[in-house]
Amino acid sequence: MLNLVFLINPWLSSFHQPGLCITVAVLLHYFLLAAFTWMCLESVHFYLALVKVFNVYVPKYILKCCIAGWGMPAIVITIVLIINKDFYGNGSHSRSNPFSNFCWIQENTVFYISVVAYVFLIFLTNTAMFITVLLQIHSMKSRTQRRSRFWKQ
Repeated sequence: MLNLVFLINPWLSSFHQPGLCITVAVLLHYFLLAAFTWMCLESVHFYLALVKVFNVYVPKYILKCCIAGWGMPAIVITIVLIINKDFYGNGSHSRSNPFSNFCWIQENTVFYISVVAYVFLIFLTNTAMFITVLLQIHSMKSRTQRRSRFWKQ
């Protein structure tokens, strides 16, 4: 959906309808955040599968993942819309502005908080999960090598 909204965004913004542009910008923002949220949930899933292998049972795991994956971006979008729906739009229609024909977040502060900070937090979480999984795999490999040496003697 992110790709579809991204591709039709310039065409829909050419109609110069503020409500349509806000809707397209909100959808683009939502699906972008949802894509990154699902990447984060993937890293948590890998962590649970490779590090916490045994005795990990999460009741209604898929439902909870779906609520987090689709709900967290919705909360961010709702907060932005409650503060001011005019944060979304297509800005000035001048030739000097390369984004004048694109519906997106118009306020830099909102962009940095609701997109850049969000993606950065997910990046930190994914990095932490990745390092933890790598350390676990490395320790399993070294334990296996020690055991095989013991049995050969």
